[in-house]
Amino acid sequence: MKKQIEQLTSWLQQQVNDAGLDGLVVGVSGGIDSAVVAHLIKRAFPDNSLGVIMPCKSNPDDEKYARMVVESADLQNIKVDLSASHDSLFHAVKNEVSALKDWQEDKEKLADGNLRARLRMSTLYTIATNYRYLVVGTDNADEWYTGYFTKFGDGGVDLVPLIHFTKGEVRELAKELGVPNEIIEKPPSAGLWEGQTDENEMGTTYDMIDKYLKGEEIPAKDKEIIDRMHKVTAHKREMPKSPPAF
Repeated sequence: MKKQIEQLTSWLQQQVNDAGLDGLVVGVSGGIDSAVVAHLIKRAFPDNSLGVIMPCKSNPDDEKYARMVVESADLQNIKVDLSASHDSLFHAVKNEVSALKDWQEDKEKLADGNLRARLRMSTLYTIATNYRYLVVGTDNADEWYTGYFTKFGDGGVDLVPLIHFTKGEVRELAKELGVPNEIIEKPPSAGLWEGQTDENEMGTTYDMIDKYLKGEEIPAKDKEIIDRMHKVTAHKREMPKSPPAF
């Protein structure tokens, strides 16, 4: 893992140099993936890296863990509370669609959560423009393969350094980097709504996805879930489609 960390650090430095920019920014959620990236960007650019904590009607514990992350990485950080912005935009959209009698209540939770992710993306890019930084994503191999990310939300980034690392390997990186054990051990959650956890929402576990990606045998029901997620989220891993030149 030490060698992997050195290679990732050099790669991050090279990407910024190639882009002719000055540094790196990441959204810090308090989860293990963003914690690993926070530590990596601090290593890559000790004086030109920034963590952004973006509560959005979030559980206060999320900010507590995010603070723990930036302190452990000694990472410069700022907080931008998006709760009011989210309320304003979400209710404006809901009111207009409801006036057409087209609002789908069963889609509200997902639309709400995805808007939070996309507001965070917009916030990061606004900050990145100010500092001349690249936006670093936190998706790991499991999330990328299953499409467990919001299109143009947490998937809307410039760099994805963890995309070849399974969740288990991210944990090993975290230990090597000095991420607090409390962060490493807590259940993964995107923090999109109260009580949300990744594994409950997916219907399978990261351990099962790790084994699947490594070519190991897993129960048929888990394989079916993973295959279905990969298939229906193919569009998230592609550039926008265009017609041929007629």
